[in-house]
Order: sequence, then C-alpha cells, then structure tokens
Amino acid sequence: MQIKNRQDFWSGIMFVVIGAAFALGATKYSMGTAARMGPGYFPFWLGVCLAALGALVALNATSAKAEETQVERFDFPIMFILLGSVVLCGLLLNYLGVYISVFLLVFLSSFASHVFSWKVALINGLFLVLFVWGAFIKGLGLVFPLWPSFMN
Repeated sequence: MQIKNRQDFWSGIMFVVIGAAFALGATKYSMGTAARMGPGYFPFWLGVCLAALGALVALNATSAKAEETQVERFDFPIMFILLGSVVLCGLLLNYLGVYISVFLLVFLSSFASHVFSWKVALINGLFLVLFVWGAFIKGLGLVFPLWPSFMN
C-alpha cells in the first residue's frame, strides 16, 4: 500500500480520529431510538459517518488512480488569524452584538486567504449577517444581543 495523495490521506485520518472521538464521546449520553432520539443519538451517528467518510478518503488516497501530492508546510500565521477572529467574535458578541461581531469574524478571517479582496470580504460579511438574521433570529427565534450594548 503506497500513499499517493498525502493531503487526502492525512485529512482522511484526521476525520477518522475526530469522528471516532465524537462517536465515543456520545456514548456517555442516552441513545434512544430513531423514533425517539436521545441526546447521544445524533452526535454518535454524525461521528460514525464522519469516520466512515474519512476512511473512504484515506483509502482512495492509496489507490493507483489517486493524484500524487505532497503535504505542504503548516501555515501557523493563517491558523492564528482564523482562531483569533473566532475568539474575538466570541469575546465581543455581548458587547458589540451579533451583527457587528459576525461581520468582524468574516471580515477579519478573510485576511487568512492568499487571494484577499476587500470587496469580496465586505460582501461575504454582509451576506452572513443577513443569513444569521434570517436563520437564527427570525427563523429559530434565538435571543442574541443584536446591537452594541451602549446603543440600548
């Protein structure tokens, strides 16, 4: 067995590990049945599906038809930009409200892209704010601070 596509192989292994961890973690909760799902039912089967798809991706990376690739050096600055923008969004949510926090999350995380564009980041940020408003606030009726606390 020779690994031809190293990117797919290692990402598949990562999905197998994460999926197995979720499935094992979900066994601590009651499962229920398909008709009456318990709190562990959905995370268990989601973990199983993730692990199965990861195994499929990893196995396909060893086939003769797989495109030959190498794993590039890990880009730590991009990871810090992405994690930092998510942490900042979580910290600022109660103070700036969901609209500004989500916009900042999308806009700041766009700096991680090698093909960063102000216009695309602005449009993506505005679209995601509209999506959050439609899906979570209007659709699901979740209660978030919408605007900065000093504006109330």
